[in-house]
Amino acid sequence: MRIAVVGAGAMGSVYAALLADAGNEVWAVDGWEEHVAAIRRNGLRVTGASGDRTVLIDATTRPDEVVAADLVVIATKANDVETAVRAVSGIIGPDTIVLPIQNGLGSSGEASAVLGEERIILGVAGGFGASVVEPGWVRHEGMELIRLGEMKGPRTERLERIAEIWRAAGFNVQTYDDIDRLVWEKLICNVCFSGTCAILDASIGDVMADDRAWSVASECAVEAYDVARALGIRLEFDDPIAYVRAFGSKIPAAHPSLLLDLRAGRRTEIAFINGSIPRVGLTLGVAAPVNSTVTSLVQALESRSR
Repeated sequence: MRIAVVGAGAMGSVYAALLADAGNEVWAVDGWEEHVAAIRRNGLRVTGASGDRTVLIDATTRPDEVVAADLVVIATKANDVETAVRAVSGIIGPDTIVLPIQNGLGSSGEASAVLGEERIILGVAGGFGASVVEPGWVRHEGMELIRLGEMKGPRTERLERIAEIWRAAGFNVQTYDDIDRLVWEKLICNVCFSGTCAILDASIGDVMADDRAWSVASECAVEAYDVARALGIRLEFDDPIAYVRAFGSKIPAAHPSLLLDLRAGRRTEIAFINGSIPRVGLTLGVAAPVNSTVTSLVQALESRSR
């Protein structure tokens, strides 16, 4: 399969390298010139939970260099999904499947608004803890789960076909009939750790080990769980604190991407993660004061670092 991974940062590079190593023709598309140049020169190195490998793949900063793809993986930050989808419209053919994989709420709607729901399969990744070591080299601390679902309706033949391609590359993949469950199960984990880790400049394990930090992080998860239940989301667990603790225990050394963005002076996804909980909760009459406070603090730090 010819695959274009658009947004070849930490997570996108993990996807690109493992999918290419499994025999697919993969293009990494990213605006970071040093990263693209290093991949072209030396290959893309991925270390961590999946082992240590260097994979030779095509890489470019220009989407128009890519031949029409069978699968386009949008692995940018949630803030950049609409821009990315419009930029790659030239490589999307009549049968191309587009797979956005982002944190938080809202990215699937932006992609489907541009391309139409019928072309979109939604993905959610959990438990990777990926980061860029240096241009051309990424690391990930875990490799828990890729969740895939259709934008509307139950699992389909094409969904299962895409899932098998990812499984063949070494990913643990589950397909879902219920896209809302898919999104919220990951969002509750993101909400727990992203904002609190960013504020404290701490790893997931650091937050879990500190009772005061954990009281904030876990309450963020509880608020998100309450909003999901008010929405009628059918979650597979009834103890959100145990759920997020089990998630975090698998990748204690990881630093959430929101923290890495804050360190680098980049725009964060806080509005799509912690910020989405009070926003949705307001429409349902469910208060989310801890997530609201965490969002404001991250935004204050962000404004100081840019």
